[in-house]
Amino acid sequence: MNVLMSQSTEAFLPTIGGPFDIRSFPNKENPYAPALVLISGDPEKFQTPLIRIHSECLTGDVFGSLRCDCGYQLHKSMQLIADEGGLIIYLRQEGRGIGLHHKIEAYQKQDLGMDTVEANEALGFGPDLRNYDEAIEILRSFNLTKIRLLTNNPAKVNALEKVGIHVKDRIPLLALPNEFNKAYLDTKREKMGHLFP
Repeated sequence: MNVLMSQSTEAFLPTIGGPFDIRSFPNKENPYAPALVLISGDPEKFQTPLIRIHSECLTGDVFGSLRCDCGYQLHKSMQLIADEGGLIIYLRQEGRGIGLHHKIEAYQKQDLGMDTVEANEALGFGPDLRNYDEAIEILRSFNLTKIRLLTNNPAKVNALEKVGIHVKDRIPLLALPNEFNKAYLDTKREKMGHLFP
């Protein structure tokens, strides 16, 4: 099922991480929160490009929160892809799909001692509500069937492989642990199967 509207809009976006083109892909259900793609290089010439599928994290991506590794992963991906070429697919799935308000509620529960999975479940959500349908449509719109993926999350690899997009290489993004994110990183590894030491 197609979830994106057929039209997209593109413009030049110079960033502190390098020059990109930005393309907006409105979603049929919520056209005011489009999926975004940062493009470095000429997509017509991509063969096995470097790709980051990134779920929105306002607190990490914009405010530089130390509670998670999201901001590090986004900015490191921008640096790598600006150098080599490829795509960053930015999905509007704040808080692993529970939305910003509920994410802040989950933070409150974590402040009281729950881990990130327990906090989501205490609010009546699963550990991770995301899907990658938009990312799959976007990759197909660029005619990409073989990629190298910047991720620690095997669910992303599995979602792509299941629909015939071959992940030739998985490149990890390893943020340094700190006093605020160590338990979060441990939970992602131990309860969510993320692949890092």
